[in-house]
Amino acid sequence: MKEGLVAEILELPVEERVLLVEAIWDSISAAPDAIPLTQWQREELDRRLADYQANPNSGRTMEEVFSDLRK
Repeated sequence: MKEGLVAEILELPVEERVLLVEAIWDSISAAPDAIPLTQWQREELDRRLADYQANPNSGRTMEEVFSDLRK
């Protein structure tokens, strides 16, 4: 990584650094195959999918979760 670039980024206001992080994350998430899952991650995702398929109504909606967080 270029040290000068990192130093320049760290001089940006926090709001601009947050926007930069969002842009970087968007570029990473656009290529999910570029970051392979570990065996542990794959097993955990399989477990969660099986739990959901066995009990599809046991979860909560995003709205319910956010409502609880706001309380």
